[in-house]
Amino acid sequence: MSEFDFMSALDLRRLVATRQVSPVELTERALNRAEATQSSLNAFFVLMPEEARAAARQAEAAVMQGGALGLLHGLPVSVKDLISIAGQPFASGSRAMADNVAAVDAPSVERLGRHGAVIIGKTTTSEFGCKPVGDSPLTGITRHPWDLAKTPGGSSAGAAASVAAGITPFALGTDGGGSLRIPAALTGLVGLKAQFGRIPVWPTSATPTLAHVGALARSVGDAALLTTAVAGHDTRDPFSVAGPVPDLLGAVQSSVAGLRVAWSPTLGYARPDRDVVEICRAAAMALAEQGAVVEEVETVFDGDPGDLWTAEFYAGVGTRLRGVLETQRDLLDPAVADVLDAALAQEMRAYYESVFRRYALRDAMVRFFDRYDVLLSPTVPVSSLAAGCDLPARLSDRSLVTWVFYTYPFNLTGQPAASVCAGLGADGMPVGLQIVGRSLGEVDVVRAAAAIERTKPPGYNLKRPVV
Repeated sequence: MSEFDFMSALDLRRLVATRQVSPVELTERALNRAEATQSSLNAFFVLMPEEARAAARQAEAAVMQGGALGLLHGLPVSVKDLISIAGQPFASGSRAMADNVAAVDAPSVERLGRHGAVIIGKTTTSEFGCKPVGDSPLTGITRHPWDLAKTPGGSSAGAAASVAAGITPFALGTDGGGSLRIPAALTGLVGLKAQFGRIPVWPTSATPTLAHVGALARSVGDAALLTTAVAGHDTRDPFSVAGPVPDLLGAVQSSVAGLRVAWSPTLGYARPDRDVVEICRAAAMALAEQGAVVEEVETVFDGDPGDLWTAEFYAGVGTRLRGVLETQRDLLDPAVADVLDAALAQEMRAYYESVFRRYALRDAMVRFFDRYDVLLSPTVPVSSLAAGCDLPARLSDRSLVTWVFYTYPFNLTGQPAASVCAGLGADGMPVGLQIVGRSLGEVDVVRAAAAIERTKPPGYNLKRPVV
């Protein structure tokens, strides 16, 4: 282990800028740790040692020459394999795409380079982000750094593993139904999904009305730093938010006095473990000690919107993969293929009925947030899940994603949301608390997340990995 393994990105940034640590040194440490843990964690789809070393040397030269430094200057980062990096494999976790090579950089990748970050590799994902756990037919099983018998969650599985294992201080992932927040919850990290369109998504996603790019980090401040660096309007994404990027780093230091907080243990339909609810309730109520006004709200939604999410997400992926489903089905994860079949069987009228119900759901959330600034809930209903399993046994009546309950509604609405570690469950594994803000309300989400983080002892979510 190195002294830098669990140092924050903000601290590392300061050390780089003051020439106390070399970007080359940080990059070599990250690459060595990635390689040393690959056989056990399987966090990376592909490592990029030559490109990373070249970027690190360039970053170091800028420091030594006294040049202008970017927000992420010299800091190692990983990028999920649902995000395009020019010249690198771009398989989206699928054997059907195993030979695909990206032609362009995604806007978020361009901005990593512009801010001096060093990309060390692409991380594993479930196939096309279709499962909230960490396995795919292409890359196999990605494992939890705290317990190799557990999954780190997904679909940003390798991204979470790389950060929780101390390989990189933060990572870029994606979130179409909870794929940042779910692995953040299961690995004790912060997962920040900004407002839909705040970070541009391009090339066009298979799920363009749901997909977000976002940050996984070990602290709220680091998540805010990475989000700030890659956020902002881009004309290539038709949903891109044109307004200024909010001051998320400033929000980390802001008070929550007077913040109107709704705490909901189930949103009206979820079935969480008892210890998960109690740990999250305690974290939510701790905000009152910092001046927030906390109110328990049992029912947020009139019913589970899981069918709305399923109709949209899997129809998009299924349309992209229709040819593979028809001619090379054996290449796909069988569980994923089955849900794609069902989504593609929708009639046009039924699909558009779900679209208009989604618009009504958005309207209901606007009215809800007339009364509250943030909504808190568990992020997932459990604190851990065995590696290689698609869902917990007691929730076997649910689908691949709807067993999670809490995250996918806020992809339907596009609202900003985050997960922070609320504590440790009965099994000693992390429990995530979800924080949702009103539309364009990232500042309140970050304020609340940082305030919860302040109630915890330093390093409470940084159990040393077993690898």
